Amino acid sequence: MSDHKNIRERIRDAVSSRTALAIQGGGSKHFYGRTTQGETLAVGDYRGIIDYTPSELVISARAGTPLAELETRLAEQGQMLPFEPPHFGDHATLGGTIACGLSGPRRPWAGAARDFVLGVNCISGNGEYLRFGGQVMKNVAGYDLSRTLTGSLGTLAVLLDIHLKVLPRPETSTTIRQSCSAAAALQRMNQWAGKPVPLSGGCYMDGHLTVRLSGTTAGVQAAADKLGGDIFDSQETFWEDLREQHLDFFTGDTPLWRLSVPPASAPLELDGDWLIDWGGAQRWLRTGLPASTIRAAVATVGGHATLFSGGDRDSDVFQPLPPALLALHQRIKHTFDSAGILNPGRMYPAL
Repeated sequence: MSDHKNIRERIRDAVSSRTALAIQGGGSKHFYGRTTQGETLAVGDYRGIIDYTPSELVISARAGTPLAELETRLAEQGQMLPFEPPHFGDHATLGGTIACGLSGPRRPWAGAARDFVLGVNCISGNGEYLRFGGQVMKNVAGYDLSRTLTGSLGTLAVLLDIHLKVLPRPETSTTIRQSCSAAAALQRMNQWAGKPVPLSGGCYMDGHLTVRLSGTTAGVQAAADKLGGDIFDSQETFWEDLREQHLDFFTGDTPLWRLSVPPASAPLELDGDWLIDWGGAQRWLRTGLPASTIRAAVATVGGHATLFSGGDRDSDVFQPLPPALLALHQRIKHTFDSAGILNPGRMYPAL
């Protein structure tokens, strides 16, 4: 559907007939979230860069725009999407990226996807054309609903046009690698996070702490000399493979869990294979342990756990919500999609 009017008409027809719709862009993130039932609402043809002003560090594009196309355009001007979003396939779109709200290795130091969304135009589940935010940083009074839509997995509205803040690419980057234990790696990363070190990536796997430094040539070199370790020559391949889950760690059929915890938390005593990312704040776990066991352990440190891929997609993929918070989500869902037709159950059974 290349015209948003057609999308709006389809949604209004679905509201009238109480027909559930499963939104589909490029399909690269289809695995993420719970299984969604409903007729396919294909929106990948609604694509194209609307406006790009490099001097203002702002780009606007339609939701179906391929993520690779957007990043290529930015790279031509020496700019980038700061949150380093994963693609998970050649057909990744901007809309799917924002709807999933996923960010890559740079996220703890640059910000999350929602931090760079200036505004969105969308069609709610009630068939209403809505606009939130805009193309400049300070144009919103009150609560910015464009950030609520980021990460909502299409359960509230179909994204149409998305306005993003971008940043210049760093002058240079280098990656160092040190051999140490997981506990030592977490201690080092948290110590460095409190110092003027140009961190842009911090990962621990297989007995090695791998750290990326990005910024000016002089600043990066000084930081690398101070932190020590071996220069890792395969840095570009490594960070891309980490972002896209192409590392050997991510292969296999064992369920993959994404644990979000305070970065200084000690290693959790859970059986399985571990990879620590985001300087300790994001921890990947491959295990066959029950969800209840994993979530109970994560709760002891104030975190939460998501069944990222594999396993039972009809179960509680995301951390179950407390009753009061679930009620708030239900009220927001009803406001945007009173008939409950958009991606029903994609996040939680009751949404």
